[in-house]
Amino acid sequence: MMYKPLLTFLMAVLLVLPALANAPRTTIDLNGTWEFEQTVAAFPPKEFTRKIPVPGLIHLATPRIEEYDKFFKRPEKAEFSGTRNILKLDYTPKYNWYRRTVKVGKEQEGREAVLTIKKSQYVTQVFVNGIDLGTYVECYTPIDVVLTRALKYGQENEILLKVADRYWLPSHAAGGTDKEKEHYLPGIWDDVSLSFTDKMWVSRVLALPNLKEKKVTVKAKIWNLNIFQTPKDPKGDRVQYEVKVYEKKSRKQVASAQGASHILRDQLGEISVEMPLPDPHAWSPDDPFLYTAEVTVKHSGKESDRVERAFGMRDFERRGKSFYLNGEKIYLRGSNITLQRFFEDPDCGNLVWDKEWVKKMLVDIPKSLDWNSMRICVSIAPDFWYDYADEYGLLFQNEWLYWQHHGWDDQIRKEYTDWVWADGSHPSIAIWDGLNENTHQYMGNVLIPELKQLDPTRFWDAGYMTASQLTDDEMDEPHVYLGRPNDKEIKDTPYPLGNLHYKPNIVQELEKSASAQLVNEYSWIWLWRDGTPSKLTIPVYNHYMGSNSTVEQRRAFQAYWLQCETELLRSNKEVAGLLAFCYLTNNYGYTGDWFIGDIKELTPSPALYWLKHCFAPTTVFLNLTDERYAKGQPAHTPGEKLNFTLMAVNDVAQQKAGKVTVRLLNSKGVAVFKDTVPVTIAASDRTEIPYTIKLPKAADGYLLETSFTENGRQDKLLSRRYLKVGKQDQYKFYETPLPENFTGVSARK
Repeated sequence: MMYKPLLTFLMAVLLVLPALANAPRTTIDLNGTWEFEQTVAAFPPKEFTRKIPVPGLIHLATPRIEEYDKFFKRPEKAEFSGTRNILKLDYTPKYNWYRRTVKVGKEQEGREAVLTIKKSQYVTQVFVNGIDLGTYVECYTPIDVVLTRALKYGQENEILLKVADRYWLPSHAAGGTDKEKEHYLPGIWDDVSLSFTDKMWVSRVLALPNLKEKKVTVKAKIWNLNIFQTPKDPKGDRVQYEVKVYEKKSRKQVASAQGASHILRDQLGEISVEMPLPDPHAWSPDDPFLYTAEVTVKHSGKESDRVERAFGMRDFERRGKSFYLNGEKIYLRGSNITLQRFFEDPDCGNLVWDKEWVKKMLVDIPKSLDWNSMRICVSIAPDFWYDYADEYGLLFQNEWLYWQHHGWDDQIRKEYTDWVWADGSHPSIAIWDGLNENTHQYMGNVLIPELKQLDPTRFWDAGYMTASQLTDDEMDEPHVYLGRPNDKEIKDTPYPLGNLHYKPNIVQELEKSASAQLVNEYSWIWLWRDGTPSKLTIPVYNHYMGSNSTVEQRRAFQAYWLQCETELLRSNKEVAGLLAFCYLTNNYGYTGDWFIGDIKELTPSPALYWLKHCFAPTTVFLNLTDERYAKGQPAHTPGEKLNFTLMAVNDVAQQKAGKVTVRLLNSKGVAVFKDTVPVTIAASDRTEIPYTIKLPKAADGYLLETSFTENGRQDKLLSRRYLKVGKQDQYKFYETPLPENFTGVSARK
């Protein structure tokens, strides 16, 4: 079957031809099928017996790698476990060899050739036609390799890449440790390309907007590929540059600037221009309008290279304890994606690089849930993920894979600095996140202030470092995990699930802080996709439900718990944003996500349905302790008055109004009480409304439910609490049914 390689070659040719005609840079796309093999020793294999897609990871090789089943296990049940020792291997570390050939035309002779690998983990060595062109430890930022003197023009050229196992990642490399990961899959996991230019090669472009002052600063790194050989050679060269800004869709030019710089030979130089942008169109999740910055460099009167980067005009800032987007207060609502953990999911396959699947997972479902943000947690993502977030409107807290300490200060600076240069033009990236649940004095108080000089348009999260440890603490990331049986606070006093006034120590601490509080993890209630408790949550389900609960019961409990805990945190005025944990992860891991069955289908669990109700920008919650699952709750006396409050929540910067319908349903689902209350909520506010209901005289298990409908809308947003009335040996409760066609999450109407 020869048609696939031929088709790949023809597509590559077609991609090159327009570039030759219209721009000084010619690019050959090297994505596609490569030859692949593994070796135990660090020497090339004698033959290649496998194929592998690029981008991807080694699990996508065909035939499968020999130890595939050691990386991907499907246990029948979870066993309670805390963390994983990275040095405790159950497989043989191997070197992974990628090979392909590419024909370089004679017309490219005399030009400079640069191979770019956007992301490759964990240690990558590059050979071209048998020549060693260097070893690189970067795992999450681009690797750029000059190939010029190794190429044969008018002939086929062999590119051979050796990618080492995580086990051999050297001490100085920045990060790469997650104590809840079992296996670290190596591979080339982002785009690969070969570009040809003249002597001045544009390495990076960073477009930094200032909407308030109607201007954009465009920075670029220029690599002078001229060689300084003899005392008579000039040490540097004069480079002319031109920067143009266009509206991305219309291609209307809206700004331009020119200048010149002197760049040393065989060195990287930087340029920076600040340009006014009259009447800028703001970027936001609701209106993701994009511009592009085009940087052209000339050398000796000739165009040498030209590169474009998309960007958006948006200001994301912190004022007091709140976040502001384009001058308007914004509450961040969303979840987490632990992509590196998902890589070790047996069902991951090539989904991470399947653009249709990623669009549905990353954009369509979150948008339908009224989420405006996402934390890429202990991992960053392939470049096109950020492009999608830019184009469709999603804000990211972008976190490096840095949980446990790994890396030397100088290398952390090198990799983090290039991280900002490589990804900093994406308007979707609102927050740089240097590390997770940890402290790092160099990073927090030396490197981050340094990087804020490079990119002043964003702020940084420094893990668990707070004002007492930081010279400038703009935000904190409290992880509010409540109700665990081993928590000191609930051993004597049970967790009052559903009580929105509950103030455990961690909530009191976030309220006292003067920094913005982004709760980017909460709810220790994970299930695997088959309804099995995860490795960390077996004690939780046993404590609250016993050891004989069914899948349906556990999924219903998880959804109810998530709803109650989300309502608690959404109600707190001191919380600037809430990101539930976790939307996508390894199905057989320490935690879990909120999908059912084959992840390829993205079938949501009941948890996602109920999260839709409590993440709505404007809604009303019940403030009442649950009496079905919460321990130690006595039954009410039949016929007594029950006093509680309704918590009205409005994230929107305008006043909102609507009506709340209050119902009380008995165990058969019959409404024994119904009332309607008008509600008005001030802009960006939380308001409590007192309410009293007379309980029925019949002993039973009851469901108290509120349904909020905003004026001018149709959707009904539900909040619920279970009540016990009268003494019974065993209470039955009505389960609110999911919609009959609930196979996905539909958009709000």
